[in-house]
Amino acid sequence: MLEFSLYGDFKKPRAEAPMSKQVFSVFSPVELTSSVVFASPHSGSDYDSAFLQSSILDAQQIRSSEDAFVDQLFADVTRFGAPLLTAQKPRAFLDLNRATDELDPALIQGVSRRGQNPRIASGLGVIPRVVANGRAIYRGKMHQQEAQRRIQDYWHPYHTALQGLMRQAQGRFGHSILIDCHSMPHEAVATLPARGAVPPEVVLGDRFGSSAGAAVMDQVESAFVGAGLRVARNAPFAGAYITRTYGRPSRGQHAVQIEIDRSLYMNEAEVRPNEDFAAFRELLGRVAREIAAIKQQDNNMPLAAE
Repeated sequence: MLEFSLYGDFKKPRAEAPMSKQVFSVFSPVELTSSVVFASPHSGSDYDSAFLQSSILDAQQIRSSEDAFVDQLFADVTRFGAPLLTAQKPRAFLDLNRATDELDPALIQGVSRRGQNPRIASGLGVIPRVVANGRAIYRGKMHQQEAQRRIQDYWHPYHTALQGLMRQAQGRFGHSILIDCHSMPHEAVATLPARGAVPPEVVLGDRFGSSAGAAVMDQVESAFVGAGLRVARNAPFAGAYITRTYGRPSRGQHAVQIEIDRSLYMNEAEVRPNEDFAAFRELLGRVAREIAAIKQQDNNMPLAAE
């Protein structure tokens, strides 16, 4: 059994606890039978009153960069012998898919400008300055002490939990596979130059082969394609800090980022599930079952040696 700090909660399937007391949740299968770890770092929706009062955005606008309901879409993975790690705080508060030194000098006092970082320049550092469509979150600057408090209290516990789950899978099965679950605005793919083709509904990112072995990536893609979904690789999203950090194929550690078109299951403007939500969640359950079964390959095959 994994042990986590008091910031987190290690749970059996379906158990719930007050989000205000948590930094993350780990939903554990009754029996661990899969080398796959599912995680949702951007679906947190604990917008506490102090954070909302510090923002110039209303409660609806501030949710525009949230991967809303992604944790619910993948909630059934525990039935397939795999754990699910979910964040509680929203991406607008702290981005768990950024490095701790990606601090934005335009937002945080006392941070010096360094080499060009396109994420920081666009306001999407570890403490975001903007939400979707470049809308500013705050009126002015933030004290560096507050930024470091968020990193210490929320970023580190989440990644400690993720590291623990990956080590657990590696120790049990000889390899580990992280499925980092995200969603993308429909316009992110609808405006792609498709040259007559329809845009993808799912984008898989393995940082162009550097974060996951070819056998793993092929099987993840096959699971989505087999469910009737249109899939693209690495464009327009190839993966960020999490896939770069946790994907070490030569060590049998694989990381694949999944981006799902939000229009498939939610009303993006109103941030609520649409009429297709239940059916799409069921479809993703079948996809997740197939992905969780990847561990059934022989550990001596190229899966752990790519």
